[in-house]
Amino acid sequence: MQKIILYAIIMALSLVNKVIAQDVLTIEKSKVWSERGSKPESYQMGLDKSIEYGSQDVLTLKSIKKDIKGFGNLMQTINPDLYLGKTIRMSGYVKSEDVKSWAGLWMRVDFYDVKVLAFDNMQNRAIKGTKDWTKYEIVLFVPKDATSISYGVLLDGTGQIWFKDIQLEIVDDAIPETGLTKGKNTKNISFEEKAEAIAANIELITNNEKNALKKEVEAIDLKVKEAEISAEKGQELKLKVAEERAKNIEDKVAVEEAKLVQLVKDKVDGKISSSDKKNYNDGHTITMGGNSNDSIGTQKEYNLTSFKIYNGEKDKIERKSKRTTSQFVFATGLNNVITEGESLSDSDFRVWGSHFYEWGFTYNSRILKNHNLLHAKYGLSLMYNNLRPTENRYFVRNGEQTDLVTGAVNFDESRFRNVFLVAPLHLEFDFSPKKTSKDGERTYFKTHESVRLGIGGYAGVRIKSKQILKYEIDDLDIKERQKGDFNVNDFTYGLSAYIGYKATSLYVKYDLNPMFQNNAFDQNNISLGVRFDFN
Repeated sequence: MQKIILYAIIMALSLVNKVIAQDVLTIEKSKVWSERGSKPESYQMGLDKSIEYGSQDVLTLKSIKKDIKGFGNLMQTINPDLYLGKTIRMSGYVKSEDVKSWAGLWMRVDFYDVKVLAFDNMQNRAIKGTKDWTKYEIVLFVPKDATSISYGVLLDGTGQIWFKDIQLEIVDDAIPETGLTKGKNTKNISFEEKAEAIAANIELITNNEKNALKKEVEAIDLKVKEAEISAEKGQELKLKVAEERAKNIEDKVAVEEAKLVQLVKDKVDGKISSSDKKNYNDGHTITMGGNSNDSIGTQKEYNLTSFKIYNGEKDKIERKSKRTTSQFVFATGLNNVITEGESLSDSDFRVWGSHFYEWGFTYNSRILKNHNLLHAKYGLSLMYNNLRPTENRYFVRNGEQTDLVTGAVNFDESRFRNVFLVAPLHLEFDFSPKKTSKDGERTYFKTHESVRLGIGGYAGVRIKSKQILKYEIDDLDIKERQKGDFNVNDFTYGLSAYIGYKATSLYVKYDLNPMFQNNAFDQNNISLGVRFDFN
């Protein structure tokens, strides 16, 4: 039964998120070098534009202070997918002048920021003094758990170095590694470590994008205040940056969630081991969904669905009984439209073929200090509304209107999707009873322990609209993707409600504004499905 539940959640998450394919970044494709180090302000770093090197791409690091206790570093970080399970060689030419301490090429293979899997900075064979152009190499094995490869050239202390023709290439596994931390000696990372790192990275991505959005909005507000731009232009710019940040979150989190889905599947299939500590006796336990068991003692609990880690029973109770708690929300079900003057039974869209997905993060704040009934629930969600027309039809933009017309070919699939970034707000009635600590000295409240009812609504902006058509011509399978606004309203707002028990609820949503802006008849989106609030 546990395996069935795990697979069900895996499939649900897989449907919500499309995995965004990432281009592998190689030396040849990227010329962007970042200035880093413990004392980057003590160095002049970048492209050497002197006449001596002409059109060559020669970069340099030069100390600009007499005494430096630290180092400067020019570096890049790339996706490791091309090199996983392989031995790679970094090579390049370096010239030095009056290097008092040391310099060298360096390369590091990481599993997020949790663990260094392989590393070499040439410190045991460092570049010192003054030397003409010399080729240097680093060889490292890239374990399959790697999530990034960073490399560059560093200068410790004073002096100047130049470097050029930095390359990465896959070499024979028989070639020995040069690093003190060798990739082939790295132990497999446990399931618990991987789950914790992925969850932490999802939280980091979301926080970084939110903080970046906050700064951008503040900058726009300042321009409006100082009359550099109009209030209307400011609102337009804020909507634009909000859409961009939401798209960044969607793309980046989708990649990490795909890793989490695969990780859980590998765990269920027995392809990955847990840590050396036993799950329930020696410190760690792994849960999924809205687990309400607080009796975990001093164990560390990893809740994969809500992306939370609890350091023992006390920490779990304190965090889950706070006046404001957070949840990961996922919902899915049937989607359709109500056309003005028609009943839902006469819909132009397939009842069972049209569907919606929604996922996001919410905060749940108890309104009354000493009573658990009333809560304000608010957050940020992505809504995917899909419609599949009946009778071999598809949408065609006709000036300011959008018509549903019959196709000239027989469609194997005709699907229309709108994606919205929305801010939902609900008044939630939670009938979870008051709790008492084991010692009887303290009472506290928890949410999502009993029947829940939420009534409210949502408002947001459209991120994108897309139509997918699949058909066959002369034995050729064709898949056509059409992107545009299709005259769909840029804003959406509506009413929503849910009722359920613990983490699972029946969920209904209805858009108050029509789907299309100027059509002769209003068509309002309606959704009915199941919602999960993982606390």
